[in-house]
Amino acid sequence: MPGAVVTTTLSLPSLLPPFPFSFPPPRPPQVSWLGDEPVAAVWSEKGQVEVFALRRLLQVVHDPQALATFLRDEQARVKPIFAFAGHMGEGFALDWSPRVSGRLLTGDCQKNIHLWTPVDGGSWHVDQRPFMGHTRSVEDLQWSPTEDTVFASCSADASIRIWDIRAAPGKACMLTTATAHDGDVNVISWSRREPFLLSGGDDGALKIWDLRQFKSGSPVATFKQHVAPVTSVEWHPQDSGVFAASGADNQITQWDLAVERDPEAGDAETDPALADLPQQLLFVHQGETDLKELHWHPQCPGVLVSTALSGFTVFRTISV
Repeated sequence: MPGAVVTTTLSLPSLLPPFPFSFPPPRPPQVSWLGDEPVAAVWSEKGQVEVFALRRLLQVVHDPQALATFLRDEQARVKPIFAFAGHMGEGFALDWSPRVSGRLLTGDCQKNIHLWTPVDGGSWHVDQRPFMGHTRSVEDLQWSPTEDTVFASCSADASIRIWDIRAAPGKACMLTTATAHDGDVNVISWSRREPFLLSGGDDGALKIWDLRQFKSGSPVATFKQHVAPVTSVEWHPQDSGVFAASGADNQITQWDLAVERDPEAGDAETDPALADLPQQLLFVHQGETDLKELHWHPQCPGVLVSTALSGFTVFRTISV
């Protein structure tokens, strides 16, 4: 693909201290705030969800001497500030609410979703009544960026569901697309700027769903560039039409829905290699092994961060 990219690949073991849980966990930790305390939630190998306070870790990570002291004297004593063992087994899905501090959703491989509500004293009340609807493993969860009580879920049962927590858990599923992908739906991302939901599945497809037309059961766009299961998707935080995806084919792709092929350009149309590419495809990043997750940097526009078996990569293309 034409373009340029600046890439830095970092070795995880040399950059970060090991977390007080096995690495890699079933799902990377997700960070939020509980009052003025930064916290991270993680699915553990024990089949429970644990929450860790991060303030001390953040204090020492930039000071080599303090970090060495922490690793020697304190790390073994780090314990979660809260743990929930009410899931029936291990899981992958979790998401902090972007609108209600400390509110968390967790979903397991036994098709159950639980709601965590923060309570006084730095703890949580976890509703023991799971949200019911999926028939197989819950793969990903996404809170609405605009509504406090609405979230989306996707599952190995091939469906995507929209829920409202104001209803009883057994009746909270408001909308369903039963066959969103040909197989497992692995990941979803809810746009902060448009009523769009982005999904990626085992079929390698990327699909965009207009939530105003979700009842139709049809995506407004489908892209098939990846040739293996999609492992991560995320909308750009500022540019409403831009998103990125990673796949088990060891590719990261960047897309822009606003791009249309210029019929007067001519040259691209005569090149078979380019003519077969989706016109919205901006960039393909390769060279990593076993890609797992990617995120746009919240403060550096256009910068992508990805994790893989081969390392931790930070890059920015000239396209975004």
